[in-house]
Amino acid sequence: MNRLPVAVVLAAGFTGVQVGAAMVATRFVIADVGPASLALLRYAIGFLCLLPVLLATGGTLRMAGRDVLPVAGLGIVQFGVLIALLNVGLAHIPAGRASLVFSTFPLLTMLAAAALGRERLTAAKTAGVLLTILGVGLALADRIGPGPAAGWLGEGAVLGAALCGAVCTVLYRPYVARYSALPVGAAAMLASVAFLAVLALGEDIAGALPRVTLAGWGAILFIGLGSGAGYVLWLWALARTTPTRVTVFLGLGPVTATLLGALLLAEPVGWLPLAGLAAVVLGLWVALAGPSPQARSRNSATSAI
Repeated sequence: MNRLPVAVVLAAGFTGVQVGAAMVATRFVIADVGPASLALLRYAIGFLCLLPVLLATGGTLRMAGRDVLPVAGLGIVQFGVLIALLNVGLAHIPAGRASLVFSTFPLLTMLAAAALGRERLTAAKTAGVLLTILGVGLALADRIGPGPAAGWLGEGAVLGAALCGAVCTVLYRPYVARYSALPVGAAAMLASVAFLAVLALGEDIAGALPRVTLAGWGAILFIGLGSGAGYVLWLWALARTTPTRVTVFLGLGPVTATLLGALLLAEPVGWLPLAGLAAVVLGLWVALAGPSPQARSRNSATSAI
């Protein structure tokens, strides 16, 4: 772990914690606004936060013509298709079980990166990823119910969502290397906003917004700000290490959500989430303790995320 720059660890760690915090805030406000409408507000706010920073730093959304559609497509898949599949999954299986299935994200990322020749499988990374999945399972042990008969459909949808995220994580890298994290993040988020706007119209977003309370708007603003910052930090970290080393931090998300749910929403919590957190931290240490691939990446230079 000491071979990975502290800034990269902090950036990836912030993303994992932010995902968990956003889960809690989402549970607080989801009754007031539909899933697609909430996703639209989330990423519209995120984009509006990124745009002034992009302009202030002299950045631009302009890209080579050949890169516009791929970046837009990655944004739509990551923020639109992924969320749609998650919503289908949550309609068929309990949230705890969905979170456990989704925690395979780092494992799928590692396999996708290896299949595409972006990084090599190692025993340390594999063991670390499996430990984080075990940690998530412990943290959510009391919430993994049997679910309805069509549970296989829900599990398949959530697994499909994790696969979408994993493949996007690997495919982003060449664009981040070419344009940097901020313009790629802003462009992908803008494309997702256009896609989600169509879905939100089907939920009658105009009729739902007046029902949102002041506290609800606070939660939406928190989710949007955190998503904008977290996404750019996630891309920034991806440009500096391998996809697996970044996504393994997503194991912090469900654990964070469990602990914050207990603190802020008075949700019951026992010793299992603490054991889960210990397993996640151990998994991170194992996954990151191996030799840094950074030098190897520089030699193969220009083949990246």
